[in-house]
Amino acid sequence: MLQAIWNNRPLQLALGFLMGISFGFFLNRAGVDRYEVILGQLLLTDFTVLKVMGSAVVVGMAGFIVMHRLGWVEYQKTHGSLGATVPGGLLFGVGFGLLGYCPGTMAAALGHGALDALVGGVPGILLGSWLYVISQPVWKRTVEHILPFGDVTFDELFGVARWKAALGCVVLFAALFGALELAGY
Repeated sequence: MLQAIWNNRPLQLALGFLMGISFGFFLNRAGVDRYEVILGQLLLTDFTVLKVMGSAVVVGMAGFIVMHRLGWVEYQKTHGSLGATVPGGLLFGVGFGLLGYCPGTMAAALGHGALDALVGGVPGILLGSWLYVISQPVWKRTVEHILPFGDVTFDELFGVARWKAALGCVVLFAALFGALELAGY
């Protein structure tokens, strides 16, 4: 079934478009495409974003494990390093903090007509992407190799089966969400 999709570029684009529209719709329904909600997350006064994105991670993880068991997808690991992760996280965080949107929530905000997402978000993403493209060769030769942590996954790190690592993540997220609810968030 998936081979037919992999071999059909127009179908891939159409499905990607539909998935993007669906994701944006759910972000909008959850309210995480509003500046006030994003700001509340950054100020640690509103944890809606954490709950929505954490739920998406758990559902995606479970779906991926099921699809892997059915033979529909393969695990693909990539290497990482603190030299690449820290500057990338800082850059993302600065943009997130200044504008109040991440790329996904910015696209959803564009969908409901948020002018700040259009005026600040689109140029910011284009500028950031361009800067990455022109600086990437230098980063790849230098910073990317600082403190590498390889391509280790959680299950490998803890020496357990993938489904057990996923179950552990589900339990941790459930405990976190429960604690936030008890605390009134």
